[in-house]
Amino acid sequence: MNYMGIDISKYKHDCFILSDFGEVINEGFSFTNDAEGFRKLEQELNLCGKGNVRIGLEATGNYGINLKLFLEKIGFDFMEINPMLIKKHINSTTLRRTKTDRLDAKAIAGYLLEKGYRPHRTEFYNKFALKQLTRLRSRLVSIRSSYLVRMTNVLDCIFPEFKPLFDNKFSVTSLYILANYPTPEAISNMNARSYDILRRKSRGRFSMDKFVTLKQLAKNTVGVYEKCYGVELQTLLELHSQIDCKIDGLESEISQIVEELNPPTLSIKGVGTVSAAVIISEFGDFSRFENPGQMLSFAGLEPGYFQSGTSEHNGHMVKRGSPFLRNALLTCCRPLRLHNEVFAAYYRKKASEGKHESVALSHMARKLVRIIFTLETKGIPFDPEKLR
Repeated sequence: MNYMGIDISKYKHDCFILSDFGEVINEGFSFTNDAEGFRKLEQELNLCGKGNVRIGLEATGNYGINLKLFLEKIGFDFMEINPMLIKKHINSTTLRRTKTDRLDAKAIAGYLLEKGYRPHRTEFYNKFALKQLTRLRSRLVSIRSSYLVRMTNVLDCIFPEFKPLFDNKFSVTSLYILANYPTPEAISNMNARSYDILRRKSRGRFSMDKFVTLKQLAKNTVGVYEKCYGVELQTLLELHSQIDCKIDGLESEISQIVEELNPPTLSIKGVGTVSAAVIISEFGDFSRFENPGQMLSFAGLEPGYFQSGTSEHNGHMVKRGSPFLRNALLTCCRPLRLHNEVFAAYYRKKASEGKHESVALSHMARKLVRIIFTLETKGIPFDPEKLR
């Protein structure tokens, strides 16, 4: 068996091949990140023979996706490795501080030889698409939130009484008012027809009392309207509307892929489609994990542990790994308290021990990960009757 390590970069990739006994089969070659370079790699792989080569490469995001798709197309599997593990492997084998792409490729091949080989499954690519879409959605949601913050800043100048009337939140109704009645004067002059539209927008929740109060506040506001504020507010409203539409479109695409994959994680009541998409795409191939502890470590949800001599203690949550994954797991915990009696009891137990809410939720997230490990590795749906 041959072990090929590939060090990935933007414009070229470096390879190194070792035998079963650690002997150098090919002491290193480079190939470009284009069709000609990929043909060169294919020739080397054919010399090794299908079924007689194990390929390892670092997880480098978009730089390696074309190479991974090419390897699958020509019938070769591969194993993706966390760059931090490769760095630790290098540090454990030498004290020298020399670093080259060739040496990194050799280290990857050596890691495969020493640690074992667990190739990715084909469904990885569907999950890669999900990861791209969910991460893009997360970034757009952050941008949308920033627009709302800036709208608040503008309203504090021209109509500070507006947002408190809506419980300091931007609802569909409040955004409609700002878009169609952009000045306090326009709001104060709204008529019965305006109220009828707002009542329908709010599905009857926007009462006549609130309508009258809003007009009165607009008439007597301490805010000062300037044209520059009006231009800024309308621009922010338009940008918010546009990005809102893009987020809806992304969620539709995400739902379609999740429906095709139909992951067991989605069967947990309280875990929504988008959250399930983030969880399964960030974890990737669940067969890589031998136990729930490895998944907790991957998600950065495990506590740190320090021991030296007679001193030992637990530290804070390490928070390594994907923040998108960690946030999705923690976000799921609140609805789980509402939909599942065991999770609710577990949260109350942690709270009664004096744990802060965020700490109690992190304990729930770890319990959730252990459940997900069982469901995904065994391919079974969630059964609340078996939860304990």
